[in-house]
Amino acid sequence: MSNLSNHQKKFLRSLGHHLNPYVMIGQNGLTDSAKDEIQSTLSKHELIKIKIRVGDREEKNTAINEIVNITNSSLVQSVGNTILIYRPFEKDPQIILPKK
Repeated sequence: MSNLSNHQKKFLRSLGHHLNPYVMIGQNGLTDSAKDEIQSTLSKHELIKIKIRVGDREEKNTAINEIVNITNSSLVQSVGNTILIYRPFEKDPQIILPKK
């Protein structure tokens, strides 16, 4: 996924503010079932929140990087234990990003 501009991230943050987390990652970390659930959710929604509850900050950052790489998505925001990621639909995207 290409990098998003700050203006586009701000736009996506405003859309994602009211969302509830679709996927929760617990103490077991990023399991195969969690990865499958994230992929499945991204096939239905372009913008999702994920709650990550792993050990320390380093483990959390590793999980975030793995999620972004596996899903080919963009990290919009990371606040506390919650991240917001964006991946547009290949055909007929629902969220139209502002120009960069």
